[in-house]
Parts: sequence; structure tokens; C-alpha cells
Amino acid sequence: MFTGIVAAQGQVTDLVHHDGDLSIQINVGELRANDAKLGESISVSGVCLTVVNIDETLVTFDVSAETLKRTALGLLQIGTMVNLERAMMFNDRYGGHLVTGHIDAVGYLESREDSARSVQMTFSGDREIAPYIAQKGSITVDGVSLTVNSVHDLTSGVKFDVNIVPHSLEVTTLGERSVGDCVHLEADLVARYLNRLRQCSR
Repeated sequence: MFTGIVAAQGQVTDLVHHDGDLSIQINVGELRANDAKLGESISVSGVCLTVVNIDETLVTFDVSAETLKRTALGLLQIGTMVNLERAMMFNDRYGGHLVTGHIDAVGYLESREDSARSVQMTFSGDREIAPYIAQKGSITVDGVSLTVNSVHDLTSGVKFDVNIVPHSLEVTTLGERSVGDCVHLEADLVARYLNRLRQCSR
């Protein structure tokens, strides 16, 4: 489990394509990989991946064919910056919300507009994630915990607005996002379970 509070940015340093899956090497820099362990889970731009090799600050992850199908990790290039967060410890404070690292949809940045010192961004997602997005609810975008300002339901899916504060613009990759870029979306865990409970009680 994660919190959606990004600890550091990392840079993709190597990509090895296997028969249908992928190995990604990332320089995790400030994430302090010296005490990371093989088998540990780390959120990479919102996707929960397992550490398979550690060489000082270079950490390697394997990405399965299923994960490649459901995320945009297959679009990564050497030099791409990613958001990183180590799995939470339950004796720590957490300031975001509960995040699993299981992506619900790949969305797109539709617009960005300066709003005082923040930036208002509008993202779009498909119809499957629409029921889980609520005004003033939580959503994770590329591993960053955000509060939804407003929601706009469409026949083809959903659009929602968020404000990115200066700190998040500085310490995450969202500040470098351009209109048309794809992002990983994970809906609020509580909303997901409530919807499932409602379906089963019919």
C-alpha cells in the first residue's frame, strides 16, 4: 500500500524488452535505495512494481505483459522521469490516501491553466473509472494523491479537474506534463469497494 505522497523522482536508465514483457532500470536517486530490499514494492508513477535487482541507486523492476496492457509503462523511454514512492509503513503518518498501485485506467491531460501559484489541470478517463470519481474525493494521478475539484460526466467517459500546488509541481512529474500526455489513474479504494458492495446487494 502507498499514500500518494511522492518521495522522489527517478530517471529511466535502461529498458530491456523480453518476449512480451519488460525490465525497467531506474536511477532512484534520493529514494535511498541503500536500505531497499529485493522483492520490495515501489510505486513507479502510480504502478506497484517489485524490485528484482539493486545496484547502488540503480533499481530494476520486471513489468509483466498484463501490466503493460493496462498501463502506459510500455511508452517509457530512456531518460523519462517517473514518480517514486516506497510502500507505506503502518506506524508512519500518511498525508494522502490509501493507494494500491493497481491502475484503473490510462487517462489524458486535456488542459492546464495557471491559477495563482497553482496549476489547474483537467484529465479525462474512460467510462469504467467514471463511477469512482467524486467531487472533493481523492484520486491518484501518476502516483500523486489529489483532490477532485469537479467532475464532468460524458457519454464517452469522464473529465475531472484538480489543482496542483507549487510543491507538487516541483517534486513530481506533473509540472512537466503537457496537453495530450497520458497518465495513470487510480480511483479511491473506498469508492471501489462501495460500488462492488452495491452491485452484490442488488
